[in-house]
Amino acid sequence: MIIVGTAGYSYEDWIGPVYPEGTDKKEMLALYAREFAFTEVNSSYYRMPNRFMFYHMQEKTPAGFQFVIKAHKRLTHEREGNEERFSEFVQALEPLVEAGKFGCVLAQFPSSFRCRDENRDYLREFRERLKDIPVVVEFRHQEWINEDTFDLLEDEDFGFVCVDEPQFKTLVPPTVRATGHIGYVRFHGRNYQKWWQHKETHERYDYLYSEIELQEWVPKIAKLAEKTEKTFVSMNNHYRGQAVINGRMLRSLLMTEREDVV
Repeated sequence: MIIVGTAGYSYEDWIGPVYPEGTDKKEMLALYAREFAFTEVNSSYYRMPNRFMFYHMQEKTPAGFQFVIKAHKRLTHEREGNEERFSEFVQALEPLVEAGKFGCVLAQFPSSFRCRDENRDYLREFRERLKDIPVVVEFRHQEWINEDTFDLLEDEDFGFVCVDEPQFKTLVPPTVRATGHIGYVRFHGRNYQKWWQHKETHERYDYLYSEIELQEWVPKIAKLAEKTEKTFVSMNNHYRGQAVINGRMLRSLLMTEREDVV
């Protein structure tokens, strides 16, 4: 199964392009879930989530809807003395697991997290602390793209996050690989001009893919889906609802090739 969605859904600049004028933020998730079957929750990176937050979120979505939860920064970016934080994070996920609406954890590591022995060891600790919770890993440095990394991810049952982003020297190239039972693809946009030089973070993701650019990914995603139980495809070019436009476009393209796309 291929599940298409966006990285987040609660953006003020989506009012108008995506949501009707006057939409309250509390209404956005229910409106979003009428069209897409999964979303990434990125607020959990900045603020440690709790079970009450996720309980109320899942209540606004239909049966079968899936949430992918970004790991809190203490788990991926601030890695010293954080063992108790893992337990806190896992407990917060319980309402989603109980409702059958938990997709996986997205562990996005910073570009400073280089391919070093101590960081490979940390990935093993990460798995041990999260036990059997499904996790996909996104690297931000191209050093990780090698067979040793893929072997490690397979050994620990981590999914590898395939990315589409500007092709600067240190960034991860558009590599497609299945290393666990979950496949994952994130589209960050190709805004070369604003990737490093921007005033606001959202400027980096101000990009609208063309149909030709997305068509390049259709056979790659289909191949990934053949090797996984389910594959999430997330559009992160969220500025002014461009992720929704491209999510619709890519889902339509995938549907011409496969029947198991939602």
